[in-house]
Amino acid sequence: MEAWIQQLLTLLALPQMGLSTVFVVSFISATLLPLGSEPVVFGLIKLNPELYWPTILVATAGNTLGGALDWWMGYGAHRVLDKYRHSPTHLKALNWLEKLGPIACLLSWLPGIGDPLCAVAGWLKLPFWPCLAWMAVGKFLRYVAMTAALIWVFPGRFTF
Repeated sequence: MEAWIQQLLTLLALPQMGLSTVFVVSFISATLLPLGSEPVVFGLIKLNPELYWPTILVATAGNTLGGALDWWMGYGAHRVLDKYRHSPTHLKALNWLEKLGPIACLLSWLPGIGDPLCAVAGWLKLPFWPCLAWMAVGKFLRYVAMTAALIWVFPGRFTF
């Protein structure tokens, strides 16, 4: 791995950088890059139970802004993807998204399809602010459910 990446990861791993790390990793994991934020979120909560809600909110903000970046990338990629417009799978997906509208972004939390879904919402020029709101709701519920499940599975020093 390149030295600067290793130095960045070392810096972000410092305890005083906890919420910053959660934000950065959550943001990056919401883009089309294959990275999961859940281990970072759970790790910080496990080490600092008093940071449960701040961690959830920071992860939600980072992940939602990453979803917004996906929306804008999709919006900008509209011309490039026009050549695939007439494939049967593509048409089904577009019809489904157009029928649901911005509420489809509630599914942005789903692994594998959530991030591309945000990009397609932008490509379809679905309204940005309603899409962003639904992304935030879906991502917030995912982080709450995921951390609650992990706390229940790995009980320990959690006091809220």
